Formats: sequence, structure tokens, C-alpha cells
Amino acid sequence: MWGQNTVTALIVGIILFLDRNMPKPFPNNLLIATDNRGKRREFTALLADLPAALLSPSDLGLAAGMPETGSTYAENARLKAVALAQASGLPTLGDDSGLEVAALEGAPGLYSARYAGRDADDAGRRRKLLQELSQIPQPWPARFMCVVAVAAPSGAGGVTVQEFEGECRGEITPEERGANGFGYDPVFWLPEYGRTLAELPEGVKNTLSHRGRAVQAARSFLEALFARVG
Repeated sequence: MWGQNTVTALIVGIILFLDRNMPKPFPNNLLIATDNRGKRREFTALLADLPAALLSPSDLGLAAGMPETGSTYAENARLKAVALAQASGLPTLGDDSGLEVAALEGAPGLYSARYAGRDADDAGRRRKLLQELSQIPQPWPARFMCVVAVAAPSGAGGVTVQEFEGECRGEITPEERGANGFGYDPVFWLPEYGRTLAELPEGVKNTLSHRGRAVQAARSFLEALFARVG
């Protein structure tokens, strides 16, 4: 027969083992793997009803920038999400996105943020794009692509990752229009709305945009991740 002390020690050992190796409920914090103001603003609106506080890397003293060495949007999104989930111990959402223009054989694509050089601003990238297209007849069909990766610590140092994709189709217009956006939004024309993405009200834009659609695809996973028990 085992003594009471032996049974108690066995129970404590089992509890400690489960605590180390079983997925744990997370505090209601979701780390967004960017300090880009435009992206942060969009994610805040898109995830406003999620039962979690949204944090940026700078809130935790972490660096958001990291080399985008992947060969796809999904690889880059995963790199960001996993690295910051491991650094913070929090569920982390990373994304990568790009503008693909048919007349430029899919460029700028993965290099959309660096299209006019690493030091260029949004306006400089738009100027570069329009210069490249200036000798090509219109229309200029294009699409925005986005992949969202959600990385959740799963115990014993592991990370579970799920990826979700969103797409928005339109065309490039030579005239910048609108102020309700960032990046290439002012030159991304939606023929069915007769407006650029930057001219749409935020609520409408968030239902149509590549990032909005990727987040919507991720919503069930995020809600389950933060679901409260009992």
C-alpha cells in the first residue's frame, strides 16, 4: 500500500506534468506582429469585437522588424508570427501582403514594401509603380494578396500555426484618389464601386480588402482560441 505522502507526491507530479505539456488558456491578449500604423489601425478595426486586447511589439519592448526571407506571403507571415509568439509567449498574428499587377508580371508582389528602395515612403512606392506602368496601355488589372498567420504557444515550447488567405481584385488607376488608406490604396481602383480603396469608408473597405478577407477567414480560429470556458 502506498502511503498518503506518496499518493500526494504522485498527484502533484501529474499536475506539474500536465501544466508543462498541455495547451493553456491564454490571457486575453493578441500580439499583432507589426508596428506599422496603417496595418495596426486596420487590425484594430477588424478585430474590434474579438474578446482580446491587441498589443504591438513595442508595447512589450520587442522589435517588430525582421528580414522577410520567405519565398511566399505565407512563409513571411509565419516567420513573423512564430518569432514573436516564441519571444512573447502570447498568441501572435503576423501577416504579409503584396500588390500584384498583371502588366508587370505580378510585380511588385513580395517586394511591394521595398519596391522603390528600403527608404522610400508610400508616396515614393506609388510613383515608382506609375512610372513603370506609364508606357503600358490601360487597363492595368491588379490584385492585392494577404496571408495572415496565427501562432499560438501550445506547451513545452511548441507553437501551433494556422494560415489564412485573402484577395482583392481591381486595377491600377494613374490618378491618386482618397485619403482613407495607406500604401497603394490611393491607386487601387475598384470598378464596381467607382472608387479607389482609399476613397471607401472604413467599414466598407474592411469587408472588401485583402487584409479584411484574410482576417475574416481567420475569425473562427481566433474566436476558438480566446473562447472562455464556463
